[in-house]
Parts: sequence; C-alpha cells; structure tokens
Amino acid sequence: MKSFTNKVAAITGAGSGIGRALALNLAKQGCHLALSDVNETGLAETVAQAKAFGVNVTSQKLDVSNKDGVHAWADAVVRDHGKVNLIFNNAGVALGSTVEGMSYDELAWVMNINFWGVVYGTKAFLPYLKASGEGHIINISSIFGLCSQPSQSAYNASKFAVRGFTEALRQELDIENAPVSVTCVHPGGIKTNIAKAAKMNDSIKSIGLNPSTSTQNFEKLFRTTPVEAANVILKAVQKDSRRALIGSDAYVVDAMQRLLPTGYQKIVSLSTKLMG
Repeated sequence: MKSFTNKVAAITGAGSGIGRALALNLAKQGCHLALSDVNETGLAETVAQAKAFGVNVTSQKLDVSNKDGVHAWADAVVRDHGKVNLIFNNAGVALGSTVEGMSYDELAWVMNINFWGVVYGTKAFLPYLKASGEGHIINISSIFGLCSQPSQSAYNASKFAVRGFTEALRQELDIENAPVSVTCVHPGGIKTNIAKAAKMNDSIKSIGLNPSTSTQNFEKLFRTTPVEAANVILKAVQKDSRRALIGSDAYVVDAMQRLLPTGYQKIVSLSTKLMG
C-alpha cells in the first residue's frame, strides 16, 4: 500500500497517544477514518481535529474486549464507508504487579484488552480487508513482546501473544497470496497515557519497587513522541514491513535479546533494582 489517499482506516484507542497521531497523519494524507475508544471525550477531540482535513470521519465508543461489539463496529465501518483498507489494533492497558500478587481478574483484564482485543479486531475486519482488494492489519505489540520485564508479567504475556498471533497470520496470508498484509509493531517508551493509566498494586514492593513512584520513574525513560511513532508505523505499512521497531530503546532491547537470549534477564533484574 503505497498511498493512503481515499483509503479507509479503522483505529482502536484513537482518543489519545499513538491512535490519535495515526488518525491525524492519515487524515492529512486524505485517508478516511473510522475511530473508536472507550474514552468518549478524547475520541471526540480526535474526531474534531481529523475532520479539519476534509476527510470522512466516523466514531464509536468501543470496549475492544467485547467481541460482539468489535464485530458490530467492523460491520458499521463498511456500512458507513463502503469499504475498509486498514485496521490498527492499538488499544491497550498495563498492570504493575508480581505474578504472586496478581489476581486472576487483573490478568484477565489485561489479556482481554491487549490480546483478545487484537484477535477480535483482526478477525472482524479480515474478511472486509480481503474484499477491498488492498488491505493491511497493524497490530501493536511492544518491546515487552520481545523481552520480559519484572512486575509486567500480564503485559508481557499479552504482548508476546500479540507477536506470535500476528507473525503466524502474516505467514498464512503470504501462503494464500492474499490481498492483505500484516505488520507487528514493537514500540519502546512512547510519551502516552498508558503508564499513568496503568493499574498498580502493592505486591511490587516485594521486588523493591514503590507503587507511588515506579510509574514516574518508568515515564522518565519515555523518549519517543506519538507523532514520531505514527510516522514509523505508516512508513512500515508502505514498505510492507513484517516488524516495526519504534525508538532507539526498541533497537537496543531487540539487540540485547538477540545477543543474550536468556542472559538479558540478569541485566533487566539489576536495572529494576536500581530503579526501585
């Protein structure tokens, strides 16, 4: 997909961060938009900004963990726009907890949004993307889909799952010679609201982290803006890249994991102790 002009893109988590940056970048390029988020206020702000570029914009309050809701949204997007060419499965949440201290409900909350939301978005839109004759699926994983981080077991699990799911899908579509491709995105530290909105419990005290300060310490490592991230993602789509790494930290983590596939854990554990 070399041009986004007159294409139709669906974006989850479009009310802020990378989702909003993607929407505005695409709107500038003449791409029509179907936007969703659980945050209606943020979603309305994105819609207003995108409409200023003269493209057609529809929106829907959506909880991506609701399978029927996601499928109904996909149907509505095609009904309203006549087609859909891109789905950006971008919505996500985070949880700070040890494995021992994490409740099953907390784990399910993360997996239902970060993993199952991607699955629902992919499966709901895939038939429509094929019907368009030129489609692309963009699933947002993380650098924590490449290597694991203590206190982030649920997030790690969801993002590793997104990576495995997405890479398998890409291979299947290659074999089919389908008119749809797939890119898995691994952002590093992006200046979004995900850390501030993360749930945190006191169990992380057992590994030397302070629930009241760990989020602020973690945010200090965020270097890349959502606008920069959106630029990288859209260039990756145009190049039909299988994987997109975002930020210098993502490249460092990728290299570290390749060079030290198990040894990196000692490095991460030590740095976590220092952060605490």
